[in-house]
Amino acid sequence: MQRIKLWGPAISLILSATVVLSGCSTTSDTSSEATKQPDSTAAAQNEVVNPPGVLPITKEKTTLKVLSRTNPAVENFATNEFTKWLEEKTNIHLEWEVASDPKQKLNISLASGDYPDVYLGFNIDQIQLTLYGKDGVFIPLNKLIDKYGVESKKMFTALPYTKELSTSPDGNIYGLPSVNECFHCTQPTKLWINQKWLNAVGMKMPTTTDEFYQVLKAFKEKDPNGNKKADEIPFIGANIANSYIDTFLLQAFIDSDRNMQFMKDGKINAAFTQPEYKEGLKYINKLFKEGLVDPQSLTQDRNQLRKLGENPDNVILGVVAAQHPTIFNTLEGTRWLDYVAVPPLKGPNGVQASKYIPQSITSGSFVITNKAKNPEIALRLADFLYSEEATNRAILGRPDMEWKVAAPNEIGINGKPAKYTLIGNTSPGAKNATWGQVGPSLRTNEWRLAQTADPKNPLEDILYKETLTKYEPYKPDPKKMIPALNFTNEQTDEIANISKTIDDYRKESTARMIIGDLDIDKKWDEYLKNLDNMKLPRYLQIYQQAFDAKKK
Repeated sequence: MQRIKLWGPAISLILSATVVLSGCSTTSDTSSEATKQPDSTAAAQNEVVNPPGVLPITKEKTTLKVLSRTNPAVENFATNEFTKWLEEKTNIHLEWEVASDPKQKLNISLASGDYPDVYLGFNIDQIQLTLYGKDGVFIPLNKLIDKYGVESKKMFTALPYTKELSTSPDGNIYGLPSVNECFHCTQPTKLWINQKWLNAVGMKMPTTTDEFYQVLKAFKEKDPNGNKKADEIPFIGANIANSYIDTFLLQAFIDSDRNMQFMKDGKINAAFTQPEYKEGLKYINKLFKEGLVDPQSLTQDRNQLRKLGENPDNVILGVVAAQHPTIFNTLEGTRWLDYVAVPPLKGPNGVQASKYIPQSITSGSFVITNKAKNPEIALRLADFLYSEEATNRAILGRPDMEWKVAAPNEIGINGKPAKYTLIGNTSPGAKNATWGQVGPSLRTNEWRLAQTADPKNPLEDILYKETLTKYEPYKPDPKKMIPALNFTNEQTDEIANISKTIDDYRKESTARMIIGDLDIDKKWDEYLKNLDNMKLPRYLQIYQQAFDAKKK
């Protein structure tokens, strides 16, 4: 019986896999051909591909059809400066198709059989990789890596978890990852408060939920931006990851993982059914009723949030839920420098915890399909992207234009000698010099923190220090975290069927309770009963079985 490994109870990861199951059978007859493809082209490899590590990759100009997701930092992948450099370096021409809705495009292309040689930057989860790998649509890469994977084998040796988390239960690697050991990303759920406003109302950084409430009231009533207008928005978020207004605040009532689950005494529980969760919702509802939270927080996107953050007349945002302040302000401006991180708040029962996400990889960043006539060419291209030279170009840009080698006396973010210094225009937006983190790259913690701690480009330095001093002390005990679990295919299917109904209902009910559309006290028992009817107990039982099996 095969088992599928998930990094924690990833509800959303499972959901994306179930959408595409209907498409698996459309190409099932190609499984045998895809599995043999790398070996069957052995004779052609000597004619087409140069030896491992030798550039260019191909002896003659070769084309790969690539389907990529869009990125706001890329104007046009075909004319992109990194693309041009990569093609010159490798002798591989990339024929681009770009998807604005990658999840939908992935599902449609796989179901129809109209898919490219390579999926780039789609970050396909391990369940889908396994399903379509077994079906022959995604080819196994193990033999290709063994023969051509100079950089990927170095990565697997230096960072063994990258190979472990890239390997499917059947032992095959169907997709290569993007590695980004981002320290501040391990605790992405943050609040940012305007320090000038705190000074204006004569208050200190809030440390408890009650103090936070008092600060928001002061922001609403005491005209902290000084324009003699009641235009201040005390607290705001957005309907995007790490900007949900409830996630940070609920951590002061009940400590849970990113999927609203927690473990106590060896038992896995759902946080969103606990009395503490209910009290947290009542607290947030109080903020709503008193006009301390902007109602747009539940629906607006990042662009709408930034428009408010860059309000041309006056600064109007007091506290913002965001991973970093350039989510709601432009990096090239100066407003974001007035915001500092709010440490995890202590709740009424003494709970005070950060939302911690273990460092891992982004799976399925480069996936080769059975449409690739020469998969060894595609593999060598992906492998080259892990080199330091390619990573620097793909992420930072052109040497001596977007970045330069650090001087001997320059110090990195981590206090050690720096390796590179950012220069030129580092603001967000489509500058077309990089791939904007689309596709494979190897950004170790050492690489990221080797950036010069430059006062002119202080964002990474600030994020590192704010996370280290304000959030790291409150991260959960690893022994109390739900580890990576193995599920059988049958369990995975059952979880997927149950979890979508539960997740949709929880989100809808939570939003309604927060805004007051659903009375929390009167409807709580009904809410719990509905979750039971949606098979939440069975869902938790499956996770418990997987956890207990792991301990044996």
